[in-house]
Amino acid sequence: MTMNKPIVWRPQPKQVQFLRRTEYEALYGGAAGGGKSDALLAEALYQVDIPQYKALILRKTFPQLKELIDRSLQLYKAAFPRARYNATEHTWHFPSGAQIIFGSMQRTEDRIKYQGQRYDFIAFDELTHFTWDEYSYMFSRNRPSRGPSNGRKTHVYMRAATNPGGIGHAWVKARFIDAAPPMTPIVDDVQIEGPDGSLQTVQRSRIFVPATVFDNQILLHDDPNYIGALGMLPEAERQALLYGSWDSFSGQVFREWKNDPEHYKDHLWTHVIDPFPIPKSWKIWRGFDWGYTKPFSVGWYAADPDGKIYRIREYYGCTDQPNTGVQMNAAEIARNIREIETQDPMLKGHDIIGVADPAIFEESRGESIAAIMAKHPNYVIWHPGDHHRLAGKNQYHYRFAFDQNGECLFQVFNTCRHFIRTIPSLVYDSKHVEDIDTDGEDHIYDECRYVLMEAPISPRAAVIPESPMGDPLNQYRRNTPWR
Repeated sequence: MTMNKPIVWRPQPKQVQFLRRTEYEALYGGAAGGGKSDALLAEALYQVDIPQYKALILRKTFPQLKELIDRSLQLYKAAFPRARYNATEHTWHFPSGAQIIFGSMQRTEDRIKYQGQRYDFIAFDELTHFTWDEYSYMFSRNRPSRGPSNGRKTHVYMRAATNPGGIGHAWVKARFIDAAPPMTPIVDDVQIEGPDGSLQTVQRSRIFVPATVFDNQILLHDDPNYIGALGMLPEAERQALLYGSWDSFSGQVFREWKNDPEHYKDHLWTHVIDPFPIPKSWKIWRGFDWGYTKPFSVGWYAADPDGKIYRIREYYGCTDQPNTGVQMNAAEIARNIREIETQDPMLKGHDIIGVADPAIFEESRGESIAAIMAKHPNYVIWHPGDHHRLAGKNQYHYRFAFDQNGECLFQVFNTCRHFIRTIPSLVYDSKHVEDIDTDGEDHIYDECRYVLMEAPISPRAAVIPESPMGDPLNQYRRNTPWR
């Protein structure tokens, strides 16, 4: 804005921190009311004086874009009176020739709409509504637009804002939240092999800039009741939207999940524990969910004499990219399973019962996966698991429930990091509302479900500690088990 014009919009301190970041990727927010949408709209304006500049702002569905577009009509028109918005194209056209485009990607296949396009700046609003495949595909569309050879070059980068929850919760949490503390740059070295075999290293950086309603003093001044509205939400929504918790969020399937390192040793009020030696008398199951382009999952489970089940080891066929398989064939997976079972002291010498997705016994396209894995020299044997989805999901709930002593009937060794990463992040399907969304990273969930259905239990009452008096926002329960 020039000095002789009124100030249309002034960023607040947390928004300033976000707008000043120089990393290739930056995620802003993590709670409601932090000024995320304004920050993305402002960021998109930085290069509109460059004629060839093109920006793309994405929401999952087009109706969700309405609020963003309405806000842009307020901000952009006031800041750039000669700019024009084309409602048919959903595009702002600026006097320089620059464009800011609003788009959507309701289904993963919709990304084809952007094939062949190039955008200097790409922003995702509510990033957790997108899958990793959808987000990562847009890396290929994020490249400089062509302009005059003697003109200014554009700066190419990506930005996003979000609240916790949604189908992409797990991968967003892993990529931005768990990878480093907030405001800490994360730098990846990517090696590229040229046609001549030479290697070059390219660095890509990203960062998470947290913000909550407490960082939005303008909102709190204009609507003092807003914080109270967030405080009155149910437990999961309150923790996510008011405090920015990534461990509790709307749509979460297993809200009873508890991972408390202070109880890893005593095994109370936690589903994650320290490993311990498995007695030779205990029953051992091996679960399996096949995957090739998507991850495969193998998990080993021990049952004590009282019927409590422990996940003691895992073998997960995933690349360093979320929900992406290693494309390993069945014989190779079987060979690695046999090696694990002959070398791991917890498994060596045990009779192991293998239970797997019934689909691996399919022979309509030739020899089945189960038959291949059972061959010499691996002899990895499976029987079909019970595929009743809702019954299997309920077995998780029954076993996750804590009794009055803080004990439950399912726990996982803290070495099973992919189970710990993916199970708490599963969300409900928007159409089949009692089941999980299978577009998420559900391979470990399925594999474990087959094992739990081998020893089903009846529903159990869950205990929730009472909150102390004088705790209107129920913050005490932020550190206590949820039913």
